[in-house]
Amino acid sequence: MVDRLHSLPVYQLSQLGKRGRRRLMDQLAGRGRTLREMAVLAALTERGPSSQRDLCDLLGQDPSDLVRTIDALEQAGLARRERDPADRRRHLVTLTEGGVRELEACEQTAEAVTAEVLAPLSAEERATLTALLRRCL
Repeated sequence: MVDRLHSLPVYQLSQLGKRGRRRLMDQLAGRGRTLREMAVLAALTERGPSSQRDLCDLLGQDPSDLVRTIDALEQAGLARRERDPADRRRHLVTLTEGGVRELEACEQTAEAVTAEVLAPLSAEERATLTALLRRCL
């Protein structure tokens, strides 16, 4: 261990983030999902039907990557594309009932990974950490 490096909060956060992300991605893969798919499901849950462009902007994803993600969600019956009634030239991505259930399962997986990664902290410390991270972001 390099003490000087490990004393930097930004480095500590990046290492913890990598560990948590890797573990979450592994657990989601076991469900047949990806973190990008979970992000799209979460965005659709919060925002409702959205255009692909709006999802790209919101999630910071490359349009071609997002199309592949939506294709996978559509093939799994978790989302669908529909014509926008306000502008027939574009499509809206809509969450299905299966998508709602899948997001709930993915969120449970994420909560379990969070508990695992933050196991050294008490519930109060986790709440404090979450509040501080939200404030920084």
